[in-house]
Amino acid sequence: MIEVKQEGNRKVIDVRELINSGRHPRNEIIREVQMAPVGTVFEVHLPHPAPPLVASFESMGMTCIMNQLNHDHYRLISVKLS
Repeated sequence: MIEVKQEGNRKVIDVRELINSGRHPRNEIIREVQMAPVGTVFEVHLPHPAPPLVASFESMGMTCIMNQLNHDHYRLISVKLS
């Protein structure tokens, strides 16, 4: 199970440790997005770029911004619009 920190209308999901331990939490992240109200801002922390996760967000009509914070720390930011 992923840990989600709620800060107002922002949900922070840090899955770096899960991914580094061999888990693939994409479906759990997508479920969290689907259950969230419109206007929720998602900040997902990853150990590497995640094109399949970005594609999943984009298939739901969300625009994603991915930036590299460190050599093994990436952040995906997106807003649920519908």
